[in-house]
Amino acid sequence: MAQFDVHRNQGALRDSVPFVVLVQSAQFDRYRRRVVVPLVRQALLPQGSFSAGARMNPVFVIDGIRVVLHPLDMVSVAQDRLGEVVGSLAQEGQAIADAMDELLTRSWG
Repeated sequence: MAQFDVHRNQGALRDSVPFVVLVQSAQFDRYRRRVVVPLVRQALLPQGSFSAGARMNPVFVIDGIRVVLHPLDMVSVAQDRLGEVVGSLAQEGQAIADAMDELLTRSWG
């Protein structure tokens, strides 16, 4: 399990959130939980709900599905509850880190 691995979502919202991306640093691998961010199907997002493609909500294609990173809904999941790894967004790691930075910094005052 590596940072930015994409896992199939096994939760109740798997139709609208088919994947989650692991954002937790490997420094915390000994802990039994993992911090993940949902990857929401772009086609299901209401128009104008938030800016898909903006710094906080980059768009990716996983298994042919356009998904949007949704950091506001990040959660901690028990490691054994994560679905299979279907890919990696390691090459997009900076975009994901930028999204998390946008959420966590005091950039608006």
